[in-house]
Amino acid sequence: MRTSNPSLNSKTFERAAPGAGAMTIEGTVNKVGILLVLMLIPASYMFSKVLNAWDPSAALATAGMSAIGALIFAIITIFKKTWAPVTAPIYAVLEGLFLGAISGVFNQAYPGIAMQAIALTMGTLLTLLLAYRTGLIRATENFKLGVVAATGAIAMLYLVNIVMGFFGTRIPFIHESGMVGILFSLFVVVIAALNLVLDFDFIESGAEMGAPKYMEWYAAFGLMVTLVWLYLEILRLLAKLQSRD
Repeated sequence: MRTSNPSLNSKTFERAAPGAGAMTIEGTVNKVGILLVLMLIPASYMFSKVLNAWDPSAALATAGMSAIGALIFAIITIFKKTWAPVTAPIYAVLEGLFLGAISGVFNQAYPGIAMQAIALTMGTLLTLLLAYRTGLIRATENFKLGVVAATGAIAMLYLVNIVMGFFGTRIPFIHESGMVGILFSLFVVVIAALNLVLDFDFIESGAEMGAPKYMEWYAAFGLMVTLVWLYLEILRLLAKLQSRD
């Protein structure tokens, strides 16, 4: 198995110690649903606060702190998989606070953009899940290798951009609303979406291998990481498109 999702890799299930129960696809889907609810509740709260004329700077500050907290619990979850039943829900709540605040700020600038991004994210998830289950898209080794390579290149580009930010500059064009910026965002959205296929394959393989029950929470957490990335990239793409109007 190969996946570019840092929380789901080919050694995850091999290192897992046998548990009292076995991981199932149905159980993982249920855990994904729970994490989505835990994410949506604080996200809705933060989003409504921003819409009710909350200071955007305060919203961004809250988003930043929540993002740091989510990152910390994500790292803990990755290195302590047995803690996933506790750390994954905490990650979902913190990520929800971040997404709600940042979505509200975007929505203030471009009314309706948050709902559009949510609809496109869920639509992409369901479409790719259907394509995967029906065999229209297969996670072959070449497919996995291509997605992993593209994801790694994007990660390196973002890392370089962050480092450049410390010196008061950034990579030109890719963050702008010109054609290059839009095409770049579209490419990133496609790669983020294709990571879902790798995650589906990983979850299915884990269930077939009879991984311990707590891995349902861990696998659900991994899928949520991809969904959050996909949503944010769709949000950025829509913002670029609307800024051209």
